[in-house]
Amino acid sequence: MSETTDLTGLGAGVGRIPIMDVQPVVDGGRFPARCVEGETVTVSANTFREGHDEMGVQLVLTSPEGEEHRQALRCVNPGLDRWETTIRPDALGRWSFRIEAHSAPYETWAHVAEVKIPAGIDTDLVCAEGALVLRRVLAEVEEGTRPAADGPLVRAALESLRAPGLSAGARVAPALAADLRGVLAERPLREGVTVSGPHALIVQRRRALYGSWYEFFPRSEGAHFDPEQGWTSGTLRTAARSLDRIAEMGFDVAYLTPIHPIGTTFRKGRNNTLDPQPGDPGSPYAIGSPAGGHDAVHPELGTLEDFDAFVARAKELDLEVALDIALQCSPDHPWVQEHPEWFSVRADGTIAYAENPPKKYQDIYPLSFDTDYEGLYAAIRDMLEHWVAHGVTLFRIDNPHTKPVRFWEELLAEFDAKHPEVIFLAEAFTKPTMMHTLGKVGYHQSYTYFTWRESAEELREYLEELVESAPYMRPSFWPTTHDILTPYMSTGGRNAFVLRAILAATLVPTWGIYSGYELVEDVPRPGAQEQIDNEKYEFKPRDHAGALARGESLGPLLGTLNRIRREHPALQSLTAIRFHEAEDEQVLVFSKHLDAAASGTGSPDTVLVVSLTEHDRDAHTALRLDLDALGVGEAFEVEDLLTGERFSWGRDPYVILRAADRPAHILRIIHPEES
Repeated sequence: MSETTDLTGLGAGVGRIPIMDVQPVVDGGRFPARCVEGETVTVSANTFREGHDEMGVQLVLTSPEGEEHRQALRCVNPGLDRWETTIRPDALGRWSFRIEAHSAPYETWAHVAEVKIPAGIDTDLVCAEGALVLRRVLAEVEEGTRPAADGPLVRAALESLRAPGLSAGARVAPALAADLRGVLAERPLREGVTVSGPHALIVQRRRALYGSWYEFFPRSEGAHFDPEQGWTSGTLRTAARSLDRIAEMGFDVAYLTPIHPIGTTFRKGRNNTLDPQPGDPGSPYAIGSPAGGHDAVHPELGTLEDFDAFVARAKELDLEVALDIALQCSPDHPWVQEHPEWFSVRADGTIAYAENPPKKYQDIYPLSFDTDYEGLYAAIRDMLEHWVAHGVTLFRIDNPHTKPVRFWEELLAEFDAKHPEVIFLAEAFTKPTMMHTLGKVGYHQSYTYFTWRESAEELREYLEELVESAPYMRPSFWPTTHDILTPYMSTGGRNAFVLRAILAATLVPTWGIYSGYELVEDVPRPGAQEQIDNEKYEFKPRDHAGALARGESLGPLLGTLNRIRREHPALQSLTAIRFHEAEDEQVLVFSKHLDAAASGTGSPDTVLVVSLTEHDRDAHTALRLDLDALGVGEAFEVEDLLTGERFSWGRDPYVILRAADRPAHILRIIHPEES
């Protein structure tokens, strides 16, 4: 073969044609990059060569079945050596890709010919050099490494270069013609080939990137109070009735807080007090009683058969079920008696309860992974397998950052191999390094700092950071949770709840709310950033139907947001986001654009969001839009997806936003082919 290959790019050196900073590659290849099926992924590298000869770069994408697909990268910033292309893997599994950079003899000769032949410089020599190049191409045809169909074009060009009596321009014309150039662009003559890779790319199902979650405590759904009998818990059967309401709002995931038996030792009372009153249900995070542990259903909620019925009803409504997994035990958990080695023992012989000084959680024993790692690993794995067998497809993991990262790396790898459909969400409001590492070792999604990022500058900076982390850490945005109610949310009333829902739903592909959000539950517990009368410690039935009838519920808005997200593939992408400018620094302006191929709809999909970030003031401001990012010319039409209004806009439109009734525009760009 005439092609030469240099494998030093695999790690022994920079290689004949240096290939640097390949993306998406996580920590130099220590961890695999990830995407979801059908997602558009940019593959890029900095690659260059000495001197002025031409070069080319190709991507070789290998499917889980070993099939290879080759495509060219293009230089996106000539002179600065960044080469890019995009791929859209269409099947689940472990893919890989490699980058191949090469010297391009034909392109180098063609450039020389285009300069020298018109100028009459070295014309015979240029033709002779061209003939040498084309002989190499022909040799590949004869060797069978190049399709035989390339032969006639190459032979004709070669004969022309040798033809006597023709002008130099006529001799080189067939060798520079578009048809031959097209063949050699698709299948270039290569030398000095340098390889970087293979680099791992795991393709996961789409729910790992995109979805709308609705969190609720099943015991509150259908709970009721009788002055004589006290509280009666809701059940999984009564909770299943709420699934219709959740589905009507367009949510994809029904997320249940823990459903297991709750201990009585050191049971917490209302608002985390240490003196529970009769009928106080305790925290569902204090898992375990004589009725069972993590693989059991609380008797007041029902049975496993009731859980199966709940999952079945969810599936009928196109809802998936997520289960909250808290790897900790109440003092009454069966594991405490059966496996005391799975807990930390203090100097006085007592088992250490959970503490985050000054916070104390006397009703919870944390697990220790240092005494019987293998036994505890097996127990947790088997427990998760149990719930997968009963139809759970997503797990929200409580405080994963308090468990060894090694444990998660091994467990998530095992589940990825056995149950690639199962998705894990990390509830890790912790240090950035831990959050990022949990993503790298296999968590599909992570809670984020969105809850505390409020200004336009903070949000833009944070989203740009998240886009950089997209190959391994997918964000999930929650304005509040059952644990978190920020001062912004507790002081802003309805305006804050509307505004943050709009931002969470449009900034990232996955978002979620905690039940009660649509009722604007915004009263904090004194001294804590969480709701008063917290549902973690009591029953909290809600009158959703009444609030909706009175026009007090945000349910219609949430349904509209989820519908918009479902209808616009651009909002199902994280990396498509681009930011624009506003004269008012507290107005956030961003767009998401997918071309016709990436949108899957046959036409481009572009959504432009213009939003307040402060809940207590209006804004009158001019915008400065990046029209290239929007895929439009100087004048274009937009449709507000919240109101149905249409506007004619240009590069610098002027907008008026009102905190009370128009805090944001969610605009669909009407492209010319749609008009």
